[in-house]
Amino acid sequence: MLLRFFKGTGPGVIFMIGITMLAVWLSAFFKIQGHFSLYFDLEPMPLYGILASLTGTNPLPGVILTVLLVALMATLTVNLNNSLFFINKRTFLPALIYILISGLFPDYQVLNPAIFSAMFLMLAIRRIMDSYRVQGISYSFFDAGLLIGTGSLFYANIIWFGILIIIGIAILRMSNIKEILIAVIGLATPYVLLFGTYYLIGKDLDALFSVIRYNMFIMQTAYVFSRFTIAALVVIGLITVVSIANLLMVMNKKKIQSRKTFSLLIWLFIISLAVYLIFSSVSVEMIWITAIPISYIIAHYLLFSKSRIIPEIVLTLLFLMVFLVQAVYFR
Repeated sequence: MLLRFFKGTGPGVIFMIGITMLAVWLSAFFKIQGHFSLYFDLEPMPLYGILASLTGTNPLPGVILTVLLVALMATLTVNLNNSLFFINKRTFLPALIYILISGLFPDYQVLNPAIFSAMFLMLAIRRIMDSYRVQGISYSFFDAGLLIGTGSLFYANIIWFGILIIIGIAILRMSNIKEILIAVIGLATPYVLLFGTYYLIGKDLDALFSVIRYNMFIMQTAYVFSRFTIAALVVIGLITVVSIANLLMVMNKKKIQSRKTFSLLIWLFIISLAVYLIFSSVSVEMIWITAIPISYIIAHYLLFSKSRIIPEIVLTLLFLMVFLVQAVYFR
C-alpha cells in the first residue's frame, strides 16, 4: 500500500519522494514559456529584486532555483522533526506532503519571493524552539526575529509572522518583556541595515519606503481558482481539519516539548490563514508558508491514526488531487 511504503525511512523512500517531486514539477518545465510575470515582480522587495535581476528574463533559471528551494524546504521539514522529535517517529512524510502541496498552483511554480521567505521562517521556528529550557534570557529570539526580518526583504508580508515569536515566548517560557524586546530588535535589524545602506550610497529612501508600503498594503492581488483547484483545496482542507482534530485529542498525552512544538505549528497555520484573509496584497503564494504546519499535522495523522484504511485513502487522495490539478494545467 502507498502509505505503508512511505512510512519507511530507507533509501527507496527518498528515491520515490524524488520521483514524486519530478512528477509534480514536470509541467513547470514543459510549459515554461507559458509562465507570466507575477504581481510581486512589478515592484519587488530589495533582496528579491536583486535575485530576479540575476536570473534575468528567461524563466528557466528561476524555475530551477525554485525546485532546488522546494527540495531544501522538504529537507528542512524532515530535519526539524529529527532534531526536536515532536512527531515521535523518524519519517519523511512531512517532506512528501510539502512537495505535493507545492503542486497545487502550477502557474505559481516559478521564481517567487514567498518560497525564499518560507525557508527563513523554517529556520526561525527552529531558533524559537531552541529557547526551550534555556536558563535566563534566550537570545535565540533575536535570531528568529533577524531571520523573519531578512525573509521579509524577499516577501514583505512574512513580517507579520513576527507575531509567532511573541506567541513562542508565551508558549515556551514565562512572559519576559526583555525577550519580546530582543525579538523586536531582531525583526528591525535588517531594515535598519537596509535603510542605512541606502542612505550611505545615496539611494532614494522615499522610494524604498514606497516599495515596502506597496508590497504590504497597496498591491492588489487576484487569483482565479479553477474547479479542479477548488476541489483539491476542499479535500486538503477537510484532511487538515480532521488531522488537527485528531492531534488535539491526543495532545495531552505527548511530551511537553512535543506539545509546545505542535502548538507553535498550529498558531503558524492560524496566522497564515489570517494574513491571507486580511491583506489584499497576499494571494495563493502563501501556500509555501501554510504548507509547513499542514505537512507536519497531516503526517502525524497518517502515522498515528487508529484506522488502517482511512490514512491510506487520505494519502491516495492527496496524490490524486495534486496530480489532477497538474494534469489539467499540463494539457
